[in-house]
Amino acid sequence: MPSFANAMHRFGYDGIQPNDIAETGRAVREEMAAQSSDQQQASALSFTDTRLRAIRRQMEGVRLLRSLEDVAKEWATPISGLSPVVVDNCKVFAAKEVPDSQVQAVYNAWEMERHHSAERHLYPEVIEVLETIKRAHPGVVIGAVTDGRANPLLMPFTLAPYFDFCVSWEDDQGGRQKYFQELNEATDGEQLMWIYEAALDKYRDFESLRTGLRKRDDETCEVGEQDCERIWVHCGDDLAYDVGGSAACGARTILMELADKYEQTERVDKRKKARPIWDLMSKAEIEQREQMNELAEKEVTARVAFLSRLPDTINDILEDIDQQGR
Repeated sequence: MPSFANAMHRFGYDGIQPNDIAETGRAVREEMAAQSSDQQQASALSFTDTRLRAIRRQMEGVRLLRSLEDVAKEWATPISGLSPVVVDNCKVFAAKEVPDSQVQAVYNAWEMERHHSAERHLYPEVIEVLETIKRAHPGVVIGAVTDGRANPLLMPFTLAPYFDFCVSWEDDQGGRQKYFQELNEATDGEQLMWIYEAALDKYRDFESLRTGLRKRDDETCEVGEQDCERIWVHCGDDLAYDVGGSAACGARTILMELADKYEQTERVDKRKKARPIWDLMSKAEIEQREQMNELAEKEVTARVAFLSRLPDTINDILEDIDQQGR
């Protein structure tokens, strides 16, 4: 969050604290839910749009205060003595004084720093774990599915070499809108299948391209000779989404419930009273996710508390599939 404040400072918006954007973002979603006849409109707002609105609101707030101070000084009166008409005119002026380009620039600075920060604070075992998985399964395709803008392919010094693709909820606004329109009826992972089906499509495209290149390198290869049944093992820290959604598409699931040493703060868990300061979900969204978490419990194939156990857990799942004859 300091990146928001630093970027705004460069544009002359001083006094904004690092956590102000997160708090304003939550307020934006809560206000939309309160003003709407249902809470889906607020929930459907992407995290990117929420942050852009929060940035603008903070910028306009700084501009408004400066404008009010100037008018009050000119009229030799305290700000509290200004008439509602004057205040409203200052609000209109403040909104016009904040260009979209500045709002976008601040957001871009935050997103870039987010990926840089992720590289700096990556769990020490991650690279070794990914290398182990790649060595044990040379044909593996590793992809990321996210409901935000985090993208391992934008982390060139750490994760990028190990990931083949990334799919974000925000890449498919049509599917996202449909999901949140049906939020009240969302009782299990079936409502989330669209994003995981999109991930499967990405995988098929990547695998088709890779197989085609491999066959051109080996002219003696028969069509279908290198084809085999593919198994999808989905790892994630969210019961409702990572487990419920991917399981609905046929994936075996690994829930990453990491040990305390990792200080894992992500995801909805009713056992945790405090929410991370950067979390933007409304109360209604959190309640819905808690219900979906309970229903997704039965879809967990395995749990991992230590990252170093992930390769062995994947191998255990594959061995069980072999024994069951698929």
